[in-house]
Amino acid sequence: MTPPARVYLVDDHAMVRQGLRALLTEAGHEVVGDSGDITAALAELQHLAPDVVLVDLCVGPRSGMELLAELQRRRLPVRPLVLTMSAQPRHVGMALKLGASGYVLKGSPSEELLQAIAALRGGRRHLGPGVAELAARALAQDDGEDPFASLSVRERQVVSMVVNGHSSNEIAAALHLSPKTVDSYRSRLMAKLGAPDVTALVKLALRHGLISNDD
Repeated sequence: MTPPARVYLVDDHAMVRQGLRALLTEAGHEVVGDSGDITAALAELQHLAPDVVLVDLCVGPRSGMELLAELQRRRLPVRPLVLTMSAQPRHVGMALKLGASGYVLKGSPSEELLQAIAALRGGRRHLGPGVAELAARALAQDDGEDPFASLSVRERQVVSMVVNGHSSNEIAAALHLSPKTVDSYRSRLMAKLGAPDVTALVKLALRHGLISNDD
């Protein structure tokens, strides 16, 4: 029998986190913490050391992909499980490339989430119903020419917030940077990605799955 898991929750909706906490606690798992902020979550994950972290791909103005990338970069011994509304093949493919051990859609029954956590706790991967097909489609669609692939985690953070309509001051406050530094990032990224303006950057981000219309 797979032992209970120590779980950390990352979702920007407090009600969702409360519901997940109740569900997982009733199932015998221990929820060691939760957050609606990626920076705060990373800080807590380093010292709480849970077995599994549940990650939404849309965390306020930022992307759960940032968290996956940082977990991978820091090599933290935690298994990420994406729990999201996004059924876009590119999002599934990107999440798996960034080290996600599982991917479950939020419309799935609660039993599916519990099976996923048990699988990850047992050292296995878990893709929810239909997700394996989405992953296969992502592989088939991958043309190896993703202009965002070479961006650093910080650059992805800035791009994600820019295309979601946030000002330099808002980005600076969220990422603990100066507005001048953010402006420098924006200019450099525009040139690097060949986007003459924000509209072009948004179209590029949509085309390559960095953001979506249905998150």
